[in-house]
Amino acid sequence: MIATTTLLLFSGACVALAATPGPDMLLITSRSITQGRTAGFASLAGIQLGTYCHTLAAALGLSQLFVVVPLAYDAVRIAGACYLLYLAWKTFASTRHITVKIAQQPASTHRAFRQGLLTNLLNPKMALFVLALFPQFITPQSGSVVVQMLLLATILNAIGLIINGSLILVVSNMRNRFKAGLFASRWPNYLLSGVFTGLACKLLFDSRK
Repeated sequence: MIATTTLLLFSGACVALAATPGPDMLLITSRSITQGRTAGFASLAGIQLGTYCHTLAAALGLSQLFVVVPLAYDAVRIAGACYLLYLAWKTFASTRHITVKIAQQPASTHRAFRQGLLTNLLNPKMALFVLALFPQFITPQSGSVVVQMLLLATILNAIGLIINGSLILVVSNMRNRFKAGLFASRWPNYLLSGVFTGLACKLLFDSRK
């Protein structure tokens, strides 16, 4: 089992990371503003499931592929950017207005979860992040590396749930103060489309480091 002091040190690092604005926080916030807290939490759940997937890949050595085969990294990065651009266009071209009623429909929740998951899975930087950070807190003598990695992922997700969950509640409460007529306009579509486009550009043009 990982030592308590090591877990506390890792938790401190997770707090700093989760509190730092980034692509995940931007996506979750935009979802919460445009579609409400249910969609925000659904996106967060998808992202956190993706974190577990990246953790398992790192524990099994699959993420090493991105390190030794640059082409594999670039292929996933470009695929992720193309997916985000597809979401951006689909959102921008949508004729459906985002209203409070629509945001509460189960289909919208499922879609937000799926998009959060795929956005996370198709981000090779998340794989490299897990591969770079987690092994620093792993002790092979303490038991199964896979179990230790999953424990660290659970801590990261729990802290992320607290921080991002609080943000979702705050943002969605602010959203609820607007009149329903404001959300019947097309500006939420434009906002989400802009977020997806920005994330795609970041994925395309950021360096590996």
